[in-house]
Amino acid sequence: MATITHLMATLTDVATAALKLIADSDANLIAIVARSLAVSAMACLLACLVGLLLGAWLGVAHFAGRAALLALLNTFLAVPSVVVGLVVYLLLSRSGPLGFLGWLFSFKAMVLAQALLVLPVVTALTRQLVDDAEALHGEQLRSLGARPLLRSLLLAWDERYALLTVVIASFGRAISEVGAVMIVGGNMEGFTRVMTTAIALETSKGDLPLALALGLILLAVVLVLNLLLAGLRRWREGEEGMAGTLSTMRSAL
Repeated sequence: MATITHLMATLTDVATAALKLIADSDANLIAIVARSLAVSAMACLLACLVGLLLGAWLGVAHFAGRAALLALLNTFLAVPSVVVGLVVYLLLSRSGPLGFLGWLFSFKAMVLAQALLVLPVVTALTRQLVDDAEALHGEQLRSLGARPLLRSLLLAWDERYALLTVVIASFGRAISEVGAVMIVGGNMEGFTRVMTTAIALETSKGDLPLALALGLILLAVVLVLNLLLAGLRRWREGEEGMAGTLSTMRSAL
C-alpha cells in the first residue's frame, strides 16, 4: 500500500512539474518543439510535392511493370524508420555518394530522412484516391481527349479535399517518428534534438518532467491533427450531401 501511495505521489509530482514547464514556456522545451515542428513541416512539404504528383500519375497510368511498382510502393509503407535512417546515414556519410554535402547530423539530414519516410505514404494514398476517381470519371475524361497526365491532374484537383487529409496524415507520421532522425541527426542539444528523440533521452536520464511535458505536447499535436481530419471529413460529407440535394432539386424542377 505504501509503495502504491509513493508511486502515485511521484507521478503527481512529475505531472505537476511537466505542466509547470509548459505553463512557464520553458526555453529548452519551446526550442525542441519548434525544431520538431519545423523538421516535420519541411519534410512533409517535400514529400507532398513529389508524392502527390507521382501518386496522381500512378492512379491513371498503365504501363508494363506497374503492378510490380505498386507492390514495391506498398512494401515501402512497412519499412521501419530505423532502416530509412540507416540508408540516409550511408548516403550522407563521408564515404557515401552524398557525403560531399556535409549534411550528416544536421537539420537537413533529418528533413531528408523524414521526407523519404513519408513519401511512400503520400504516394500510396494519393494513388488510391486518384485510382478510385479514375474508375468513376476516367472514361468521360478520356472521351474528351484528356491524356493520362492531364487526367491525373484533373482528378487530383477534384479530390483535393480528400488529399488534404493525406497531407495532414503525412505530417502526423513525420512528427511522431523517432528512429530515422535519431540516426541521422545524432540528437544533439540545440541543433538536432526533436520531441521524440528528446523524450527517449530525457527518460533514460531520469528527467521525467521534461520528457512528460514533451509527450503531452506531442499528444496535443496528434490530437489537433485528428480533429482536423475529422473536421475535413465531416465538412466534405456535408458538401457532398448539399450537392446531392441540389442535384435532386434540379432534376425535380
